[in-house]
Amino acid sequence: MEPLTAGAIATLAFTKAFEKTIEKFTEVALAKMDVLRKKIWQKLRVNPNAEKALNAVEQGNKVELDKVVDYLQYVMLEDKEFAAEVQALAQEINAGKLQDNSHMTQYNSDNARGWQTKVEDGTAYIGDIQIYQGNLPKL
Repeated sequence: MEPLTAGAIATLAFTKAFEKTIEKFTEVALAKMDVLRKKIWQKLRVNPNAEKALNAVEQGNKVELDKVVDYLQYVMLEDKEFAAEVQALAQEINAGKLQDNSHMTQYNSDNARGWQTKVEDGTAYIGDIQIYQGNLPKL
C-alpha cells in the first residue's frame, strides 16, 4: 500500500473538526482518529505558529489546515519514526472506512423515466435506469 501524504493524514486526523463524512467510519477508526490527532498535536505544539494553526483547525477553519499540512510534512521528513507511526495509524483509519453497499438501480414501469444520483466527496454517481414491462423484480 502506498504511503499517505501529510495532507491525507492531516485530513484524517481533523475530519471530526469539519464534520466531514464522519458517519463513514467505524467506531474503531474514529477512536484512532483521536489518537492520530493527539500525536500530531504533541509533535507540532512546540512550534507556536503550528499550535495557532492547530487551534484554528480544531475550530473548523479549513484554510489553516494547509498550514498544519506544511508543518506536518516538515516534521515527517525530519522524524522518520514519527512519520512511520502516523502513516501506520492513517492506514488503519482508512481500512476502517465503511463500505457503501447501497445500489442505485431504479425500477420504472409503464414507460416512466427516471434516474438516481448520489454525490459522495464531490463525485456524482448516476444510477442505472432499467425499464420493465409487467412485474418488477423482487429486491
